[in-house]
Amino acid sequence: MKSRPILSLSVLLLASLACQAVVTESSTTAEPPVDRAEVLFQDDFSNPASGWDRVDEAAGITDYANGVYRMVVNEENSDIWANPGLNFSDVHIEVSATKVSGDDNNDFGLICRYVDIENFYFMIISSDGYYGIGKVVAGDQQLIGAESMPPSDEINQGNATNYLRADCVGKEIALYVNGELMAEYEDSQFSSGDVGLIAGSFDVPGTEIHFDNFVVLKP
Repeated sequence: MKSRPILSLSVLLLASLACQAVVTESSTTAEPPVDRAEVLFQDDFSNPASGWDRVDEAAGITDYANGVYRMVVNEENSDIWANPGLNFSDVHIEVSATKVSGDDNNDFGLICRYVDIENFYFMIISSDGYYGIGKVVAGDQQLIGAESMPPSDEINQGNATNYLRADCVGKEIALYVNGELMAEYEDSQFSSGDVGLIAGSFDVPGTEIHFDNFVVLKP
């Protein structure tokens, strides 16, 4: 069975980039209803002034596009990410994510408890059906609870939409994909910070992910 190594994180390459992307209409994944009373923050990316970064450089793009947030990774073995500039402790985070172009051997997902560019949690999947939970500590990236990213049939592969949910509640860090729990681990490295989005490439550059309907909820 294929195992996937930890992605290499280029912290200095695109530290200033922020990005979320556009979701296509090809998805068949239904988004669950959201209790508005529990919403701490939400963004459908229809307003380009909502606070996410707008960057267009040779290495990558993070910007609003037609009512969604677009992330393009133009360098190999690199990750870029975006944050709205907020601070939370315990949260549920939800987003729709669609791969638009690039190699299926990629990574994309959610960030929680983002302290700075060298310290945060990430919850990711890939377009070839793998997933992982990890953290960056003093710029060093590591998976939590696993040495490599395991596969799952719950992940829609290729140019498809996946509905992602990350729970960061106390010591519990969890990832759900399309309503199914992928993994849940305990870690107390970070207790609060910003939320965000992340996308990356491995050997082949050109990963393009579109995100929509970003919601932060009370746990």
